[in-house]
Amino acid sequence: MEKTLNTKEKEEVKSRAKTLTGTVTSDKMKDTVVVSVSSFVKHPKYGKYISRNKKYKADDKGNTKKIGDKVTIVECAPISKDKHFRLVQGE
Repeated sequence: MEKTLNTKEKEEVKSRAKTLTGTVTSDKMKDTVVVSVSSFVKHPKYGKYISRNKKYKADDKGNTKKIGDKVTIVECAPISKDKHFRLVQGE
């Protein structure tokens, strides 16, 4: 028995996806960009705030973004081995 989701429930499922904002650091691959996301987190033991950087590969159909562009990416089903994000918008 399958449960059908109404539109409100579908929107909730979509909103659970992780949304990140970062800067494009590489656009050399076909239909893929590497996005560097910076976060400012508190150290669990010492309490000092430190900067963390992480790179994510994101799907960019048509290679529309270039190095230095600020973009928003959203989590999706795996597209390839390392690519689990897709490009939502760029500024």
